[in-house]
Amino acid sequence: MTDGNSNILIIIIVAALAAAIVAFLLVRSRSRARDRKPILSERSGDERPYVRQSPPPAPLPAPEPSPQRGVADEVATATSDVVGDVLGFDTQGRGERIGDDLQKLKGCGPKLAARLNELGVTTYAQLAGMNATELAMLDDRLGPFKGRIARDRLAEQADFLARGDTDGFQERFGNLGDA
Repeated sequence: MTDGNSNILIIIIVAALAAAIVAFLLVRSRSRARDRKPILSERSGDERPYVRQSPPPAPLPAPEPSPQRGVADEVATATSDVVGDVLGFDTQGRGERIGDDLQKLKGCGPKLAARLNELGVTTYAQLAGMNATELAMLDDRLGPFKGRIARDRLAEQADFLARGDTDGFQERFGNLGDA
């Protein structure tokens, strides 16, 4: 093919793709609009649409005023709330809970233990009970400690300690660390 013909062919292909995308979007928006039509009431002669009322959402707790908090702090707090809801534990420390000494885990020093506590992980059972997806989500939030959960096998260590199997822990990982 010559250069002129190949340029025209490319323009035609791009135009056809654009037309297909526009057609798809139009059909999709019409089908959504059709699905949103109100359902008429079962009462005869009543032309008012029947609209299912869902209960109003529970009010959110008022944010605690905090001096000198920036947007990044607010985003971090909101993200940790969502992560706590997804992972199933309290990230704000509102509930009374006695935590375990996470520094007994091999590879978990005071800074990593503090970061885990900030993210709401305070017990061996929490760490041991997480599935692979939850561990990956937690690992993504560890900042400079990212990758340590898998590398140091923290969930596996926590499983031994959550069950109270210190002998099994020491057999597999060595002497139990002291904080």
